[in-house]
Amino acid sequence: MKEYIIEPERQLRVEDSCDVLVGGGGIAGIAAAVAAARGGKRVILLEREYALGGMATLGLVTIYLPLCDGEGVQLIYGLGEELLKLSIRHGAEANYPDAWLNGGSLEERIKKRYVTQFNAHLFALSAEEMLCNLGVTILYGTLACDVKKDGDKISHVIVENKSGRYAIEVKSVIDSTGDADICRLAGAKTALHAKGNGLASWYYYFMDGEVKLKMFGLADLPPSKLNADKPSEYDNNVKVTSLAATRFTGVDGPELSRAVIEAHEKMYEDILKFKEENDSYVPVTISTIPLVRMSRRLVGAYTMDDTENRVFMKDSIGMTGDWRKKGPAYEIPFGTLYGADIKNLLAAGRDISVTDAMWDITRVIPPCAVTGEAAGTAAALGDDFTAVNIAELQERLTANNVKLHLD
Repeated sequence: MKEYIIEPERQLRVEDSCDVLVGGGGIAGIAAAVAAARGGKRVILLEREYALGGMATLGLVTIYLPLCDGEGVQLIYGLGEELLKLSIRHGAEANYPDAWLNGGSLEERIKKRYVTQFNAHLFALSAEEMLCNLGVTILYGTLACDVKKDGDKISHVIVENKSGRYAIEVKSVIDSTGDADICRLAGAKTALHAKGNGLASWYYYFMDGEVKLKMFGLADLPPSKLNADKPSEYDNNVKVTSLAATRFTGVDGPELSRAVIEAHEKMYEDILKFKEENDSYVPVTISTIPLVRMSRRLVGAYTMDDTENRVFMKDSIGMTGDWRKKGPAYEIPFGTLYGADIKNLLAAGRDISVTDAMWDITRVIPPCAVTGEAAGTAAALGDDFTAVNIAELQERLTANNVKLHLD
C-alpha cells in the first residue's frame, strides 16, 4: 500500500468576495462578524455546522460566565454584554442576573456575579437573526480547507461545502475556528495546548416535570467545585459528573472521533442508569459537537500569561475576569490577536495568543466575545494588522461601550 497519492491539479472557481471572512460561527465569530458588519464591511461567516454558537449552543455549554471581577465591578461591556442580554432575551434558563441588569447594590453584585444560564436553541436562533439583519452572509456546512496567499497576505480562502470546492476572495480574515485552523493553513506560527482535553458530553434531561442540564464530564467549574454535593455560585440543580482521565488534542481527526465515541458511551451508560432509577427520566438533547476546550492557537506578537493580573496594557482591546475565582482582572492586548507572519489575519476567541495557564481564562464565552469584537472592529479599519492605529481602534471600541482599562 502506497503512503501517498498525487491529486491532479484543478482549476477552482472564485465564487464570491468579501471585505472580511470570519472562520467559525461560535461566540467569537458572531462578535467578530457583528463588529465588522457594523463597521460597514461586507462579511462572510463560515460555519461547519448548521447553527451558530459553537460550544455555547451546539455543545450545550449554556452558562454565560461572569462579566465581572467577582468583587462587584463589571469588566466586560460592549458586545460581551450585548450577547449576554441576547442570550436571555426570551428569558433566562437559570441565574437571571437581576442585580446587574436592574441596578442592584454593590453588596448584591458581590454576592452574585454577573452570570446567567440561557436556552441554547433560542440563543442560536437569535444570533442568526442578528447577523442576517446586519447583512452578514452565513455559509453553513462550510469548511475552510486551504488558503491562497499573495506575499504575506491571504488573497483567497478555499472552502468546501455541498457545492464542492471553490475560492472566496478576501481582504482580511478572522480565525475564530477554535482550533486556529486558518492560521495553520496560512502557515502562521501556532502552538498546541500541552495537556489536551478531557472527555465530556453534556446533555439535557427531563425528570419529575423539569428539564435540567447534566454537565457530564469536564465542566466549566473550578476543580474544587466538581462535586454535585457541593453547590457552587454557578449551580442551579445542575448535575456535574467527572469522567476518566482520557486526554485528546482536539486537532486529530481519528483521535477526535474516538474521544467523542467514548464520551457518548459513558453518557449513554449514565442516562440508562438514571432512567432505571426513575421512569420519568428522559434525555432531551445531547451536545452535537465535540467539547474541545483548548487545542491549537496562534503564536502572536504577544503571548499573555495569567500572572499579568491587573497589569496595564497600552494596546488593550478589552478586559476579562477569571471565571474560576473572584478578584483577578485582565486587560487583553491587541498583540494577542495577530502574528508577524500573515498581515491580514487575526485570531479571536480560543485562538488568541496566550499561555496554557491563561488559555483556561480566555477560552470561555465572555472573553471570546471581547476578542471577537476587537478583531471585527480592527478588520473594519484596514487589512494590515501589524500596522493598526491602536489609538483609532481603541477609540472605536470605546465608542461601542467597551471598557479598555481598570480604573
